[in-house]
Amino acid sequence: MTTVLRARVGVQLGRLDLDVELTADDGEVVALLGPNGAGKTTVLRALAGLQPLDHGRIEVDGQILDAPEGTDASAPVFVPPDRRPIGLVFQDYLLFPRMSALDNVAFGLRARGRSRADARTAAAAWLQRLDLADHAGARPAALSGGQAQRVALARALATEPRLLLLDEPLAALDARARIQVRAELRRHLAMFPGARLLVTHDLLDAVVLADRLVVVENGRVTQTGSPAEVAAHPRSPYVADLVGVNLLHGHGTAADSADRVVTIAGTGARLTVADPVPAGEVAVVVRPQAVALHLEQPAGSPRNTWATTVAEVVPNGDRVRVHLAGELPLVAEVTPAALAELALVPGTPVWASLKAVDVAVHAR
Repeated sequence: MTTVLRARVGVQLGRLDLDVELTADDGEVVALLGPNGAGKTTVLRALAGLQPLDHGRIEVDGQILDAPEGTDASAPVFVPPDRRPIGLVFQDYLLFPRMSALDNVAFGLRARGRSRADARTAAAAWLQRLDLADHAGARPAALSGGQAQRVALARALATEPRLLLLDEPLAALDARARIQVRAELRRHLAMFPGARLLVTHDLLDAVVLADRLVVVENGRVTQTGSPAEVAAHPRSPYVADLVGVNLLHGHGTAADSADRVVTIAGTGARLTVADPVPAGEVAVVVRPQAVALHLEQPAGSPRNTWATTVAEVVPNGDRVRVHLAGELPLVAEVTPAALAELALVPGTPVWASLKAVDVAVHAR
């Protein structure tokens, strides 16, 4: 498979110290995922040429687009945005309000030197492909959110870019529209043969739309992999919280089958696990649903029991997340009925239990 994008994006912007390495292959959808302020949109702006690099290099199909330090054979390179084989769909779409959908799509082609008639013919073909032919004469204010997004997508694709960038493509939509447009967007992205890179902070958008996730936190890549790999093996508290699991860091002791133990970093607390433990630094993943809460010390099979205190109670859909304080700061998830039965409020002393089979351990 051909690698379309190879980039190291180094930008110093206020307090943001960004240093992110990225690749994207032909036909691949890569989601850049991370919290607000992590540097995701700055990466997209740098790739598009709207934010020059301070260091690093951007290449598309082997062509250097930005190399502030130059190469062994050349002086510094900077290709302006309108000469890059890159299409960009902005978060708010940025359609020209006084132009029709057809003229919005034709704009990028006209900017690249195509005649008016040729640009409008190509724009009409793209509107047809995206099921917008009936709205060619409509101005943006007359379009739904999903239709406006497709016009913006058509405008970006009409220039036949090798790399398509999408900045929070569903953020401008309400919750009801997102469900339908998310499915439509996946279908439309499949029509584009180049590499696709989308920025989002929404895990569901990333899981549905992307083949591979790249997690960026504080200007650095902290994890990369398929959606399933990232969800199963979170490498940071941000990712763990995003996928709804507890993440602890610790040290594994590869003991015999009767004593497989992980010592939690910073607290000295110990968890017994069911499977062999890698020696050295490990990540410990626990599903909140696996943490049971009791008013008295439990008897029976759980290998891990400890006294703790309720720190916070947070409704979460049809469940309630109970944050626990102490050496094992885990989150348990219970039903509203269980919450009422146990009378759990911040400060309530409880016992927690966790079966060894419900503790997953991964080498770091």
